[in-house]
Amino acid sequence: MLKVQGVRRILNLIFISAIMCVLLLACSSSGAQVNQEPVVTQEASPAAASATIEETAAPTATAEAASSGPYPVSLTDLLGREIVIESELQSVVALSPTALEYIYAIGGEAAGRPSTARHPAEAMSVAEVGTSYSPNFEAVLALNPDLIIADSVIHAQPRFLEMFEGMPAPVMMAGAASYDDVLLALELVGTALNRQDDAQAEIDRIESAFESARSSLPADLTVVVLIADRDNTLYAAKNTAFVGNIIGELGLVNPASDLPDAGPFPGFSTASIESMLMWNPDFIFTITPAPEPAPRLSALLTRIPPLQGLGAVRMGNVLELSNDLALRSPGPRVDELMDAIVAALQ
Repeated sequence: MLKVQGVRRILNLIFISAIMCVLLLACSSSGAQVNQEPVVTQEASPAAASATIEETAAPTATAEAASSGPYPVSLTDLLGREIVIESELQSVVALSPTALEYIYAIGGEAAGRPSTARHPAEAMSVAEVGTSYSPNFEAVLALNPDLIIADSVIHAQPRFLEMFEGMPAPVMMAGAASYDDVLLALELVGTALNRQDDAQAEIDRIESAFESARSSLPADLTVVVLIADRDNTLYAAKNTAFVGNIIGELGLVNPASDLPDAGPFPGFSTASIESMLMWNPDFIFTITPAPEPAPRLSALLTRIPPLQGLGAVRMGNVLELSNDLALRSPGPRVDELMDAIVAALQ
């Protein structure tokens, strides 16, 4: 008991001010959304906003458009919801950075994007429609969309699904909780936008990168991915987190993969100092939500005395992963995440 109390006192002295800085900055950063309770803006309900828009907006499609090309098309999205797209799309709104990246990865264009999106560069001039966790439905409807692409991870809560039911355009769920989700979402968005060939080319590119990455790694390396909260508690990615799933798909061993959910980060579980000492992983990856110049969690971990005896710390195998690729905007840039992991492990 005295030993554990001593460890905790040391952690508080060394770790508390730096981690508080990181997490406080993360909460104010537009990119740090993972541990926030989603709150929908009350600026306008879908029904009220729709009534306002209908008075001034032109019709979204004509009868002729509905009968041409490959439309209408029926799709099953990543939440198993059936949607029908009646005609060629003229205005597509993305409600998350991931949804936006799917559109542009296959050569499409969006009419609206979340203000928290940072990629791709060509989409940054697109009209903003609130944040991923707080969409501005009045701004969405002002763009007269004929398809809204929401996020199957962020927007799966009943509060969002109920609001989507009142939208005048179909809402398709396409997020990324796993490697397989990325491929399925690309196929789904490709069909919706009538860009199936472009979507298949992107899928082929990602699958090729995955096979190359997997074949270049030994199968017995132990890897843990960590993030910290404002109470200085460490959390390790499970196999249900996007980055944890990628670790497993690459054939690496993740000792935290099957732990129960715990803490504010979906797909992560508590990683106590005792657990870290027991796991003694070959490599530790960290994720810092706050942008620089906030200190990186990878640097802070190496200053915690109990962890300094870990093989990964002694060998310099504690490395930072991109928050954008691993946590905030998972999606078609998964090959970049895999490349970063492979480069660090070789």
